[in-house]
Amino acid sequence: MTGSGELPLVSGADVEAAAALLKDVVRHTPLWHSRGLADRVGGPVWLKCENLQRTGSFKIRGAYTRISRLTDAERARGVVTASAGNHAQGVALAARLLGCSATVFMPVTAPLPKVAATRSYGAEIELVGHSLTEALAAAAEYAERTGAVFIHPFEHPDVIAGQGTVGLEVLDQCPEVATVVVSTGGGGLLAGVAAAIKARRPDVRVVAVQAEGAAAFPDSLAAGRPVPLPAMATMADGIAVASPGELTLAHCANLVDEVRTVTEEDLSRALLFCLERAKLVVEPAGVAAVAAVLADPKAFEPPVVAVVSGGNIDPVLLLKVVQHGMAAAGRYLNLRLRVPDRPGSLAAVLAELAAVGANVLEVEHERTGTRLGIGEVEVFVVLETRGPDHAEDVVSALRRAGYQVAPS
Repeated sequence: MTGSGELPLVSGADVEAAAALLKDVVRHTPLWHSRGLADRVGGPVWLKCENLQRTGSFKIRGAYTRISRLTDAERARGVVTASAGNHAQGVALAARLLGCSATVFMPVTAPLPKVAATRSYGAEIELVGHSLTEALAAAAEYAERTGAVFIHPFEHPDVIAGQGTVGLEVLDQCPEVATVVVSTGGGGLLAGVAAAIKARRPDVRVVAVQAEGAAAFPDSLAAGRPVPLPAMATMADGIAVASPGELTLAHCANLVDEVRTVTEEDLSRALLFCLERAKLVVEPAGVAAVAAVLADPKAFEPPVVAVVSGGNIDPVLLLKVVQHGMAAAGRYLNLRLRVPDRPGSLAAVLAELAAVGANVLEVEHERTGTRLGIGEVEVFVVLETRGPDHAEDVVSALRRAGYQVAPS
């Protein structure tokens, strides 16, 4: 490890050693070119598809590295961890591969598919609290009480070194890379990728991305120490971490060039983009790096590699996020328009909408509003459009047809 301040940082050699350990354990995930992002950025953009990794995220890399380096006596005591889902699955699978028992504390709000997947790998599940912070405290208490070895989601050199193997693969797959963009919560993946990349290519720019409603790094960097967030609000449960660790913060302060944040709308758009354009199933936390590039493409010097860190999304959430992403992208249009209260009026409206290529999702009538004249009906329609320009065409067509149209 290399020293910087009081905390030693994970070195390139540490990550190389982890890569040798993981050689026959993890998948060498693909790097896929994104023409849609490249057109916006003005140069090549690649997606590092860790959503295609074993367990659906990068977490198996750090979990296996950490557990494999325990002594036989430590593994005999079993391991325990806390996670919203992805680290849980990584620890559960790594423990099974290495022949030890695993207990995982998860928030009661953890997505059901992640809970089920973790259990399927053989772990014992304990649902505790409403946040990762509460689950972490419960796991630490369990470790103290039972002697099980606590496997921290991010705050350990072996975990960081294991996650850093993503960075080595990026350099091997895209030697000309200029910018690497990484989503981050607690900072384990970020720290490892930065350590790996800066050891070989200090000229490469490393950009961290956090959800705006769970961005702990900016205040912690400003204070020079981990500063817990008082509250968090984001759909990206995988990066909803109230505070970085001292070790991950040190890596960020010394090796990361910039920390950016993305909104919930940015995350929704990016998830929809990955589904439609890249044919990738991703979770909100896993798509934060793509969201940052979509939100401000000229801020990233190409060639760019955006790490898609996970794809474990609850189908119910996926439906909601897709709908939110379509609304954020201007693909939904809500309108109110007044029509004469006589047979055929609604059919005429629908004919106008069909002629301009708008897909009608919902229709409602209102006849009793005080703002309506006698003989008038207000029609509320929800439409699917091809985007903002098409939405303007729809409104213009209705107005040319003589309808009073107002957004709703």
